[in-house]
Amino acid sequence: MTDEPDESAWPAELNFLLDRHPRSTWPRAQSATAAFWLDVHEHLRRDAAGLTAAGDDYSSGRSSPAQLAVIAAPRLRGLVAAMQGHHQIEDLHYFPTFRSTEPRLATGFDRLERDHASLHRSVDAALAALAELRTAAERPDAATQRLASQRYVAAAAELASALLRHLDDEENLVVPLLLEQRAY
Repeated sequence: MTDEPDESAWPAELNFLLDRHPRSTWPRAQSATAAFWLDVHEHLRRDAAGLTAAGDDYSSGRSSPAQLAVIAAPRLRGLVAAMQGHHQIEDLHYFPTFRSTEPRLATGFDRLERDHASLHRSVDAALAALAELRTAAERPDAATQRLASQRYVAAAAELASALLRHLDDEENLVVPLLLEQRAY
């Protein structure tokens, strides 16, 4: 995981709760909901790190295209399932509730919902690259295997990178709101 995320990534008008509840205070906060939210996000980060590690193993020569295909499939599918479930709950329940609780954050929740749509496009690209990799891994053509592996590694890395940015942004908006409200 990277160092502290850039808390200024949000427009200043969305930082009023983050200013009152900076990340450095979160470990001491007494909010079971905020702790749960952060735990779910940590699980997603670990899953994303697994995708990246599989790509790194392939890129450094520690695994073959066939091994990458076997390792990548459950890792990607597990991350996708966890992301989709989390995003569905956010989009259908949490974000509408948060919008009504704190209307000043509406543009932030709009951005997070756009991120969800963008992440789902990245998921589709990674799944398509995985399908290509699995097909190529069964063929004897090393060049085709190499190209499919490289495409998958790039698509998985883009998905992981976009997800990590999104999680940081979402936490900067949601966790301070949860700490402020303490009603969730």
